[in-house]
Amino acid sequence: MLTGQAAHEAAVARLKASYDAIPAGQTVRLAKKTSNLFRPRPATDTPGLDVSGLGGVISIDTEAQTADVQGMCTYERLVDATLPRGFIPYVVPQLRTITLGGAVSGLGIESTSFRSGLPHESVTEMDIFTGAGEVITTKPGDELFDTFPNSYGSLGYATRLRIKLEKVPSYVSLRHVRFDDAGLLSKTISQIMESKEYDGVRVDGVDGTAFRPGEYYLTLATWTDQVSDAPSDYVGRQIYYRSIQQRDTDTLTMYDYLWRWDTDWFWCSRAFGTQHPVVRRIWPRRYKRSDVYYRIVKLDQRLRVGAWLDRRHGNPLAERVVQDVEIPVERLGEFLDWFDAEVGMRPVWLCPLYAGKKWPTYPLKPHEVYVNVGFWGNVGVGPDAPDAPRNRAIEAKVHELDGHKSLYSEAFYDRETFDQLYDGANLARVKDSYDPDHRLTSLYDKAVRRR
Repeated sequence: MLTGQAAHEAAVARLKASYDAIPAGQTVRLAKKTSNLFRPRPATDTPGLDVSGLGGVISIDTEAQTADVQGMCTYERLVDATLPRGFIPYVVPQLRTITLGGAVSGLGIESTSFRSGLPHESVTEMDIFTGAGEVITTKPGDELFDTFPNSYGSLGYATRLRIKLEKVPSYVSLRHVRFDDAGLLSKTISQIMESKEYDGVRVDGVDGTAFRPGEYYLTLATWTDQVSDAPSDYVGRQIYYRSIQQRDTDTLTMYDYLWRWDTDWFWCSRAFGTQHPVVRRIWPRRYKRSDVYYRIVKLDQRLRVGAWLDRRHGNPLAERVVQDVEIPVERLGEFLDWFDAEVGMRPVWLCPLYAGKKWPTYPLKPHEVYVNVGFWGNVGVGPDAPDAPRNRAIEAKVHELDGHKSLYSEAFYDRETFDQLYDGANLARVKDSYDPDHRLTSLYDKAVRRR
């Protein structure tokens, strides 16, 4: 169901009214309880911006292959509107409840990023509600548009985005290709990035999984309408990430392919026991999704049940390591070897990508091949370890390898290093232009100080 232009304008009017109701000098933030961020957000009594009515699809132009989408629209809702018409966004991040505005201002990624970049690179126009309380329409090349990716609401919030859509068939054919050597894995990624094929077969999507040292897989996806086998069902008893080690080929519907990682939150659902055969059989299909697991995590953080169990088992010290980093493809093997030795968390997700141009707040080198490395969990630390030693070591190693780190989770950089990595001077200049009274929390305060 489409929201329509009139309903959208009414929602923007409510947003503006809620801004005007916030007392002068008070920090402006969203009145939004859900999130895909993994960093603390302190409570506040200040009313937030009313974003109700900004979570839909305004219109779809199948001839132009574009859609006008509201900023708080989740990718699940977006796909539900476009896929029945035979289209998907150029990049659909892995988790259903990531919003389009959140992915553009916070850098989403998925298997099509090897050919389509990150979500903001297929945006042709945005309306941004700035810290000054104004709606600015902006396009690629404008300073606000170009600085917006990775700004995480420090410059404003997208209320409308016009995005490109890709025509797709009904099914996806998968090949899981194993590599024993990280160097060969990196070389193959580079070749696929250049040719968009592997072994003479077109590649439409590529991501990878590192299960342990010497066991790496690339999963190569090809869009197709020609299927010989019934599509697999990983919302039932089977588990997608385990299938990567168990079979060479697979078939999924396009819909199930887009959400293949969401069902078990990659592999993180095992922490809730839902991968046990008995539990999985009785766990309802509608609850096998990332936002359910995220709510369980938030509840545990409030009740501290996990910390109590750790103390009962004699392991009171554990460090949460939830990070996504971009590593130049030629340094991928070096990073994985270091990560195995110093952190030891497995599995690890791998996703190749490139940037079509230089985006100031996340300055990857244009047209250079990077691999996103994602790892999420807890690791034990010694009793004398300083605060967040693994996370700090990861930051230092990524910096050493000329990579970049996403800011959706915790960060520990000092201000000088942070500004060097994320072009703090440009960000500050643009913020002064569009949020002159600094009503919005700065990126450094959000990502590091967590104010």
